[in-house]
Amino acid sequence: MAIDYENARTLLDETFAQVEADLLEGKATSPCEGTERSFDIVFQSNTQAYREALLGCTIARVQDRDIQIRVPYMGQGTRPFNGRTLDERVINPFLSSKRIPCSRGPYLSVFRRSVGFTKATREGLRDKPGYDAMLKLIRHLEDARDQEAIDRFLRYLLFKFAELREAAAVPLARLHRISLEQYDAFISGLLQVASGGRLPVLLVLATFRAIKDYFGLDWEIEYQGINVADAAAGAGGDITIRSAGQVVLAAEVTERPIDRNRVAATFNTKIAPNGIDDYLFFVRLAGVAPEATAQARQYFTQGHEVNFLEIKDWILMSLATMGRRGRDLFNRNLIALVDAADIPRPIKVAWNDQIERLVAG
Repeated sequence: MAIDYENARTLLDETFAQVEADLLEGKATSPCEGTERSFDIVFQSNTQAYREALLGCTIARVQDRDIQIRVPYMGQGTRPFNGRTLDERVINPFLSSKRIPCSRGPYLSVFRRSVGFTKATREGLRDKPGYDAMLKLIRHLEDARDQEAIDRFLRYLLFKFAELREAAAVPLARLHRISLEQYDAFISGLLQVASGGRLPVLLVLATFRAIKDYFGLDWEIEYQGINVADAAAGAGGDITIRSAGQVVLAAEVTERPIDRNRVAATFNTKIAPNGIDDYLFFVRLAGVAPEATAQARQYFTQGHEVNFLEIKDWILMSLATMGRRGRDLFNRNLIALVDAADIPRPIKVAWNDQIERLVAG
């Protein structure tokens, strides 16, 4: 069976998206038994071709278990595959698009002239231990007889590529002057990125900081990091704004639906204990239950305003109100937040993708 290159790229994109989501949520990705050390050696090797060729072998194995994955040149063996074509059409474009460090291609550098992945090839290679580890992993792929084992192998292999990118710097594309219409598309794109809740918070935080800078307010804006309990940190929400030591307002930024119980719990654990008069939920309004709105009205009669705002709409209206100087302040604040060392690489890659779409559009 010939390799379906389009299907291969789709498989890589979908599997890598799952790996990135797990990384953002702190979930572990475990290797197949007995392979971890070999993976480590291959990914510590300075010879990038080993891991890139291994990814091609894995994709070939996924598509057709009868392919001889040690034979990446046509005209050899009985069931070879075209490793160079697979690399040029799928593997290298995939790695490049995900900002994963990679070579020009393993078949243009190390594995030229119709070589096979055998012991005989070892003699001409500089990093022999790295190649030995690669052969062990190929052997594991050959021995894998069920689809679950092969899928698990691919998932861990892509996890190692994701780790490789985490260790490398991802230069952030600059956000230059753009129109409000472009901001609409840009913010919509960022809000659709699986970021573990980080990007919505950063967008709202950058807007508050731009408002402070634009109007010269004496605000002290406290930002609560992702996965840090508000109660444990003594915060009123994801973002707490103080003036002269007093809380002006607090905000919670969430992508999850809001029901009555969520509003009541927030009031009992954050609003009432901290004496907050103005509390904002930045949400998708479609996810706010009528009972949640009714509960908020009850708190209004007690002197506490609890309101719900659509994230993108509020940001766009703020940017429109502040004009070009305010939008420049927003850009600088947002870039500084996304470019921070503790922001995961997948988010920075997604940022760059959104910038490229703006330029292409």
